[in-house]
Amino acid sequence: MAIILGIDPGSRTTGYGVIGSSKGKLHYVASGCIRLDGVELAPRLHVIFQGVTQIIQQFQPNEFAIEEVFLAKNASSALKLGQARGAAIVAACNAELPVSEYSARKVKQAVVGKGSAVKTQVQQMVMHILGLESCPQSDAADALAIALCHAHTQQVLIKVAGASSSRRGRLR
Repeated sequence: MAIILGIDPGSRTTGYGVIGSSKGKLHYVASGCIRLDGVELAPRLHVIFQGVTQIIQQFQPNEFAIEEVFLAKNASSALKLGQARGAAIVAACNAELPVSEYSARKVKQAVVGKGSAVKTQVQQMVMHILGLESCPQSDAADALAIALCHAHTQQVLIKVAGASSSRRGRLR
Protein backbone atom coordinates (compact mmCIF):
# COMPACT_ATOMS: atom_id res chain seq x y z
CA MET A 1 0.00 0.00 0.00
CA ALA A 2 1.25 3.48 -0.88
CA ILE A 3 0.98 6.26 1.67
CA ILE A 4 0.97 9.64 -0.06
CA LEU A 5 1.69 12.96 1.65
CA GLY A 6 0.30 15.99 -0.17
CA ILE A 7 1.48 19.49 0.74
CA ASP A 8 -0.21 22.80 -0.05
CA PRO A 9 2.61 25.21 0.79
CA GLY A 10 2.08 28.69 2.15
CA SER A 11 4.17 31.21 4.03
CA ARG A 12 1.38 31.69 6.63
CA THR A 13 -0.46 28.34 6.51
CA THR A 14 0.81 25.10 5.01
CA GLY A 15 -1.78 22.39 4.51
CA TYR A 16 -1.02 18.68 4.60
CA GLY A 17 -3.03 15.66 3.61
CA VAL A 18 -2.17 11.99 3.94
CA ILE A 19 -3.99 9.29 1.99
CA GLY A 20 -3.52 5.59 1.45
CA SER A 21 -3.72 3.94 -1.95
CA SER A 22 -4.06 0.19 -2.37
CA LYS A 23 -5.20 -1.64 -5.52
CA GLY A 24 -6.90 1.46 -6.87
CA LYS A 25 -8.76 2.17 -3.62
CA LEU A 26 -8.07 5.46 -1.86
CA HIS A 27 -8.67 6.19 1.80
CA TYR A 28 -8.19 9.10 4.15
CA VAL A 29 -5.43 8.89 6.75
CA ALA A 30 -4.99 12.42 8.15
CA SER A 31 -4.95 16.11 7.30
CA GLY A 32 -4.40 19.46 8.91
CA CYS A 33 -2.48 22.70 8.78
CA ILE A 34 0.85 23.96 9.97
CA ARG A 35 0.07 27.48 11.18
CA LEU A 36 2.89 29.99 11.01
CA ASP A 37 3.05 32.96 13.34
CA GLY A 38 5.52 35.79 13.37
CA VAL A 39 6.79 38.46 11.06
CA GLU A 40 10.17 37.05 10.13
CA LEU A 41 10.19 34.61 7.22
CA ALA A 42 13.21 32.51 8.27
CA PRO A 43 11.63 31.21 11.51
CA ARG A 44 8.40 30.44 9.63
CA LEU A 45 10.38 28.39 7.08
CA HIS A 46 11.98 26.51 9.95
CA VAL A 47 8.53 25.70 11.35
CA ILE A 48 7.44 24.37 7.93
CA PHE A 49 10.54 22.18 7.73
CA GLN A 50 10.06 20.85 11.27
CA GLY A 51 6.31 20.34 10.79
CA VAL A 52 6.69 18.40 7.54
CA THR A 53 9.51 16.36 9.09
CA GLN A 54 7.24 15.43 12.02
CA ILE A 55 4.38 14.49 9.68
CA ILE A 56 6.75 12.27 7.67
CA GLN A 57 7.97 10.59 10.86
CA GLN A 58 4.43 10.07 12.14
CA PHE A 59 2.79 8.70 8.97
CA GLN A 60 5.78 7.18 7.15
CA PRO A 61 4.65 8.10 3.61
CA ASN A 62 6.50 6.59 0.69
CA GLU A 63 5.40 9.27 -1.79
CA PHE A 64 5.38 13.06 -1.56
CA ALA A 65 3.43 15.49 -3.74
CA ILE A 66 3.46 19.26 -3.62
CA GLU A 67 1.82 22.09 -5.53
CA GLU A 68 4.01 23.98 -8.00
CA VAL A 69 4.53 27.72 -7.68
CA PHE A 70 1.97 29.68 -9.64
CA LEU A 71 2.57 33.07 -11.19
CA ALA A 72 1.32 35.72 -8.84
CA LYS A 73 0.77 39.42 -9.34
CA ASN A 74 2.88 40.10 -6.29
CA ALA A 75 6.49 38.98 -6.84
CA SER A 76 7.24 39.09 -3.10
CA SER A 77 4.39 36.66 -2.35
CA ALA A 78 5.56 34.30 -5.10
CA LEU A 79 9.10 34.31 -3.69
CA LYS A 80 7.85 33.56 -0.16
CA LEU A 81 5.69 30.74 -1.50
CA GLY A 82 8.70 29.34 -3.34
CA GLN A 83 10.71 29.40 -0.14
CA ALA A 84 7.91 27.64 1.76
CA ARG A 85 7.85 24.97 -0.95
CA GLY A 86 11.61 24.63 -0.64
CA ALA A 87 11.44 24.05 3.12
CA ALA A 88 8.84 21.29 2.63
CA ILE A 89 10.76 19.71 -0.25
CA VAL A 90 13.99 19.61 1.79
CA ALA A 91 12.12 17.78 4.57
CA ALA A 92 10.93 15.21 1.99
CA CYS A 93 14.40 14.86 0.49
CA ASN A 94 15.93 14.36 3.95
CA ALA A 95 13.53 11.43 4.37
CA GLU A 96 14.56 10.16 0.91
CA LEU A 97 11.04 10.50 -0.47
CA PRO A 98 10.52 10.96 -4.21
CA VAL A 99 9.06 14.43 -4.85
CA SER A 100 6.31 14.99 -7.43
CA GLU A 101 5.04 18.44 -8.32
CA TYR A 102 1.64 19.36 -9.78
CA SER A 103 0.17 22.62 -11.02
CA ALA A 104 -2.97 23.91 -9.31
CA ARG A 105 -4.82 23.51 -12.60
CA LYS A 106 -3.81 19.84 -12.91
CA VAL A 107 -4.85 19.15 -9.31
CA LYS A 108 -8.28 20.70 -9.89
CA GLN A 109 -8.65 18.79 -13.16
CA ALA A 110 -7.81 15.49 -11.45
CA VAL A 111 -10.17 16.01 -8.50
CA VAL A 112 -13.06 18.08 -9.86
CA GLY A 113 -12.83 17.46 -13.58
CA LYS A 114 -12.10 21.03 -14.60
CA GLY A 115 -8.98 23.12 -14.08
CA SER A 116 -10.92 26.28 -13.31
CA ALA A 117 -12.73 24.83 -10.28
CA VAL A 118 -13.10 27.02 -7.19
CA LYS A 119 -11.93 26.06 -3.68
CA THR A 120 -15.39 25.02 -2.47
CA GLN A 121 -15.72 22.59 -5.39
CA VAL A 122 -12.33 21.08 -4.53
CA GLN A 123 -13.37 20.74 -0.87
CA GLN A 124 -16.66 19.05 -1.79
CA MET A 125 -15.01 16.57 -4.18
CA VAL A 126 -12.25 15.72 -1.68
CA MET A 127 -14.99 15.04 0.85
CA HIS A 128 -16.89 12.86 -1.63
CA ILE A 129 -13.89 10.90 -2.98
CA LEU A 130 -12.52 10.11 0.48
CA GLY A 131 -15.92 9.57 2.12
CA LEU A 132 -15.40 12.27 4.74
CA GLU A 133 -18.31 13.30 6.95
CA SER A 134 -17.21 16.91 7.24
CA CYS A 135 -15.43 19.36 5.00
CA PRO A 136 -11.70 19.72 5.72
CA GLN A 137 -10.18 23.17 6.17
CA SER A 138 -9.40 24.86 2.85
CA ASP A 139 -5.60 24.38 2.99
CA ALA A 140 -5.93 20.79 4.23
CA ALA A 141 -8.48 20.04 1.47
CA ASP A 142 -6.05 21.44 -1.11
CA ALA A 143 -3.28 19.21 0.28
CA LEU A 144 -5.57 16.17 0.13
CA ALA A 145 -6.45 17.12 -3.46
CA ILE A 146 -2.73 17.22 -4.32
CA ALA A 147 -2.31 13.73 -2.82
CA LEU A 148 -5.36 12.51 -4.78
CA CYS A 149 -3.98 14.01 -7.99
CA HIS A 150 -0.72 12.15 -7.40
CA ALA A 151 -2.55 8.87 -6.73
CA HIS A 152 -4.63 9.25 -9.91
CA THR A 153 -1.54 10.14 -11.95
CA GLN A 154 0.32 7.08 -10.64
CA GLN A 155 -2.68 4.83 -11.40
CA VAL A 156 -2.84 6.11 -14.98
CA LEU A 157 0.90 5.62 -15.47
CA ILE A 158 0.65 2.04 -14.20
CA LYS A 159 -2.26 1.32 -16.55
CA VAL A 160 -0.42 2.86 -19.52
CA ALA A 161 2.75 0.91 -18.72
CA GLY A 162 0.75 -2.32 -18.42
CA ALA A 163 -1.09 -1.69 -21.67
CA SER A 164 2.09 -0.94 -23.61
CA SER A 165 3.82 -4.05 -22.18
CA SER A 166 0.94 -6.31 -23.12
CA ARG A 167 0.72 -4.81 -26.63
CA ARG A 168 4.31 -5.79 -27.24
CA GLY A 169 3.47 -9.32 -26.19
CA ARG A 170 5.21 -9.02 -22.84
CA LEU A 171 3.54 -9.23 -19.50
CA ARG A 172 5.37 -8.13 -16.39
